Amino acid sequence: MSQSITRRTFVAAASAAALAAPSIARSQQAREFVVVSYPGRLSEPHRWLADQMETRHPGLRVRLVPSDSQDIVAQIKAGQGFSPFDAMPNDEPPHITAMTEGYIARRDDAKLKNLGNVFPELLAKSQGFGVPATYSLIGIAYNSQLIKDPPKSWADLWRPDLRGKVGIARTSSNLGLATLAIAAKSFGGSETALDIGWEKLRALEPKAARSPAILTQMLEREEIAIAPLWNNNTASAAEKGLPIRFVMPTPGAIAILSFFSGIARSQNPDLIAEWLDGILTPEYQARAAGAPYFFGPTIRGVTVPEAARPYTPSTPAEVLALQTIDWPKIAPQRGGLVERFDRTFAI
Repeated sequence: MSQSITRRTFVAAASAAALAAPSIARSQQAREFVVVSYPGRLSEPHRWLADQMETRHPGLRVRLVPSDSQDIVAQIKAGQGFSPFDAMPNDEPPHITAMTEGYIARRDDAKLKNLGNVFPELLAKSQGFGVPATYSLIGIAYNSQLIKDPPKSWADLWRPDLRGKVGIARTSSNLGLATLAIAAKSFGGSETALDIGWEKLRALEPKAARSPAILTQMLEREEIAIAPLWNNNTASAAEKGLPIRFVMPTPGAIAILSFFSGIARSQNPDLIAEWLDGILTPEYQARAAGAPYFFGPTIRGVTVPEAARPYTPSTPAEVLALQTIDWPKIAPQRGGLVERFDRTFAI
């Protein structure tokens, strides 16, 4: 009797184990790779890349977390053990901060077969952390129904007929910091000599916005007629059928690189390498350069689509004309510059 019970118990247990085995195997194979992305449609190239990875890795889920908030950074820095996020994008100023504070990982060049595609000048700016993913431009956006004589240079913002019609972004944003630097550099100052920039911004009698998104809305609502603005924001407004145009002013639009980096305490370094290598493929770069994203390519051999050419350099001469900001000099001043902006423009 006891032997029969034992056999029945054993058979039942074995059957249950056999039925459970596929479930256990699936559980063991399942992985999640968490990537910080951009809000809205700008995340779509990342979703395309995520879908490619999921196809190659049955059981893998690539979860995008759309955010442009510093709350993500706070979570990464406050966490214990493995990071809740695996990879993230950063523009140049926060990329510099992330390297200094140690929450992004050094790049493993041996695992990136597409690294040789990157323009060397852009790769050097990564300083060995992450990869140059794309770049965006700051130029001049204007309402073509309100302004009949389009601006041609940065100095045109100070034309008398535009006084009181210009919008500017708060210096808490990279757009706002760059606008201040542009004002200074256009009149003999620099990233470390900004007083002339403040003087020139006040002379515009501008309307101030707390963020680039709000500045774009002000342009759409005709609260302002013209503003230094991202090419992506301008393209988004124009896509709505609004009479918004974009100018790459002389002596050059401002290019700001965006890097993609692995998080230092990720438990998925192999997937990070695969993600970063995917960012550097011609397929991804061409997709990100197209409508409605208009991100500048960071690798050789990518043809800028016709629709992107009003917003992105498409010739070697246009690329060479791009300017940059010396972020290591201006970024550490951000806290004081935000306070001064708020005092100056009562925002």
